[in-house]
Amino acid sequence: MPSLPFEGERTVRARALCVGARIDLRALETTRRLAVAPVVLPAGAGGCMVLFRYGVVVLVNVAPSEEPASIATIRPFVHQPLADPQSEELVLHVARGAEDVDNGQVTLHALDVPRVQIVSEVLAKSVVLAHHEAGIAAAFDRIEPLAESLSHEGRTSPRGGDLLRHLGTMLLVQHRMVGRVEVAEKPEALWERPELERLFARLTDEYEIRDRGTALERKLDLVSRTAETLLELSQQKRSLRVEWYIVLLIVVEILLTVYTIVVRA
Repeated sequence: MPSLPFEGERTVRARALCVGARIDLRALETTRRLAVAPVVLPAGAGGCMVLFRYGVVVLVNVAPSEEPASIATIRPFVHQPLADPQSEELVLHVARGAEDVDNGQVTLHALDVPRVQIVSEVLAKSVVLAHHEAGIAAAFDRIEPLAESLSHEGRTSPRGGDLLRHLGTMLLVQHRMVGRVEVAEKPEALWERPELERLFARLTDEYEIRDRGTALERKLDLVSRTAETLLELSQQKRSLRVEWYIVLLIVVEILLTVYTIVVRA
């Protein structure tokens, strides 16, 4: 397995950015890669970047001044890029014979490829969860006035298109979380290095990945059910209005028929 350019360092910085909805990793198969699953590419003067198909890139030992140029190299492969990427970072310390995670402090036995991949995977999942958490919070803010209108006034807003967009957004987030992010899944690096299982478990607990994933799924379900209920009520109201229009037309037609008969008589 290729070595990383910073394996001799004692302290490095890792920064995760959610740059878009998806990164086309297959288009990068011809590039020089340090590792795969997840893909690791060289970046900056002495760093690397770890790419994830759900739109996250983790820069390791890349100076802040080098970040824009590193991101620019993969930008053509980013679908639906974000203007203001969500980001998280941590500092990795190296201490031979030690491997621990405590209050945000990550200590590794070495800066080899599998360890960097595992740390990057947890950090990437954390930042994409933060991105979706912010989106769900915004969805709650948009849905709440509609629910309050139903609760206090007993009627729903006629904006069925907005409700459909809410439902579409929630379904898209659920698809990405289940099909791409796979929050509950273990990284492939653990298949070859099972001794790193404890490191992965500690990192997952530190960032509360599973708990946040479960909470996000519950919020998605709540927003989806609320939007579906409001949409059904709105459609029922529209159907009732159409029925009244039909009844009115029938009454008018009867009155016109009676009038015609009376006039002819």
